[in-house]
Amino acid sequence: MDKKIIIGGIVVLLIVIVGAFAFMGNSHNDGDPTHLVVAAHSNIKEPKAGFNPLTGWGCGHQNYNPLVQSCLFKTDSNGTIVPDVATDYSISDDGKTWTVNLRNDIKFSDNSTLNAEDVAFTFNTAKDTESDLDLTNLANATAVNDTCVQFNLVEPRSTFIYDLRYVGIVPSDTYNNNTYGENPIGSGPYVLDHWDKGQQAIFKINDNYYGQKPYFTQITMLFPEESTWLELAKSGDVDVVPVATSSLNQTVDGYQFVEKSAGRAQGVSLPYLEDTGIVTNDSYKVGNNVTADKAIREALNVGINRTEIVNSVFSGHATPEYTGVDTRDYANNESKLVDGNITEAKKILADGGWTDTNGDGIVEKNGTKASFDLYYPPDYLDRQSLSTMFAEQAKEIGIEVKLVGADWDTIYANMYSSAALMQQTSPDPYKSIYQQYHSKEMDGFYMNPNLYNNTMSDALMEKAMSTNDMDQANSLWAQSALVNGQGWGPAGDAPWVWIANYDYNYFIKDGINIGNQPYGLGNDILINICEWTRA
Repeated sequence: MDKKIIIGGIVVLLIVIVGAFAFMGNSHNDGDPTHLVVAAHSNIKEPKAGFNPLTGWGCGHQNYNPLVQSCLFKTDSNGTIVPDVATDYSISDDGKTWTVNLRNDIKFSDNSTLNAEDVAFTFNTAKDTESDLDLTNLANATAVNDTCVQFNLVEPRSTFIYDLRYVGIVPSDTYNNNTYGENPIGSGPYVLDHWDKGQQAIFKINDNYYGQKPYFTQITMLFPEESTWLELAKSGDVDVVPVATSSLNQTVDGYQFVEKSAGRAQGVSLPYLEDTGIVTNDSYKVGNNVTADKAIREALNVGINRTEIVNSVFSGHATPEYTGVDTRDYANNESKLVDGNITEAKKILADGGWTDTNGDGIVEKNGTKASFDLYYPPDYLDRQSLSTMFAEQAKEIGIEVKLVGADWDTIYANMYSSAALMQQTSPDPYKSIYQQYHSKEMDGFYMNPNLYNNTMSDALMEKAMSTNDMDQANSLWAQSALVNGQGWGPAGDAPWVWIANYDYNYFIKDGINIGNQPYGLGNDILINICEWTRA
């Protein structure tokens, strides 16, 4: 074996070991059973702006329990959104005004009373603060009285409940955007005791908390690199450790392997438009003459074997994904296709005019070879492995997929003209359906990366957004996936090849009981922290 390869391997191993021991050098476990040590999953990054919900802590691109702050609503063990700071709410007939009534017995950790002015301030400030949180549809929030807030929307939006669910409330009297992140005041079950940037944050119990008092009086949250997770678990020094893709077959003495579904859908976005020479406002190329052909997209959806891929890449800790929202209440099973059928996939290509004329195994049509680039982030082993297997299986049906590992800026710059391996986790259909598929989102933003558009799907999505009936909204979201043989589902226009629903997995120390958690929100392992105990 080449000495350079051996030395390179040793260097990588040393980096992993040194990284792990950087966290393990000073024991985080002080022996107190009511103290919990948690290694944060990579979806919960150490917040550069601090523990401020108005700049993205707990809400925005990823949603999770902010610990320090309370939200108007919460999710119960059945997955239902129920009141927390709020007591109830109502929606006007036109869907543009949401009125929320509040509890009158909540105090912030600094002993000031939480009232409607704080709630209105929080949302109005969040709207104008640069972050991943999208509140552009909120015209304003107004305190009607101390226990009533009115939210005025620009357009009706049935999904506004998700914004109310995840934005943590901050005190209007003392909030300072420059200092709040490091010294947050909230009404959640914990307060930030101190933050060692780059290492850990320590949260202690909030004596003013109005809800169920947590068993764990202190939480130490570590922010380690994914490469160190397994070593952290083996150290026995950390109570909760995420499981990396490379460790899915591992067991650790003294720990339970806990698997949580999160609707984490991973798949390949296929450019929907032909290459006509147009570019985006940022001069990014638009369109791909191979993937714009429906026969290519349909053949890929039918030909790949999702079960084989998820079993190989995720060792059984994932399930096949077909629509990107298979596990949600608004899924449409009729929009799925039966996959793993190479013969049928080849027939679809042949019927669409794609044939192998030169015997190289790759089909062509009118002189165009069925070949395209697939961009993926190489730092994620799961996505790299998915991309590799997708390319291998595509070749079996006569389609060449050329893999390109790249950073996110490069992926975003090429996603309108090349395939891209991406994922989505949000339970909010505004994010997982509307922003992914509505023609209004063809704006150069990273949502709707393939620039899909269909007027019939658009109309159903718009109806889903404007109704005040959540059951009706879910039905309309589902219908938009397949309408008259079209729609964004694989049995329709198939702008995506969704592949896997990858669970969130954790090593949790024996004796810790995490209670009854809602299905489909496994990315937020601390969602019900107040129910956790240790035997």
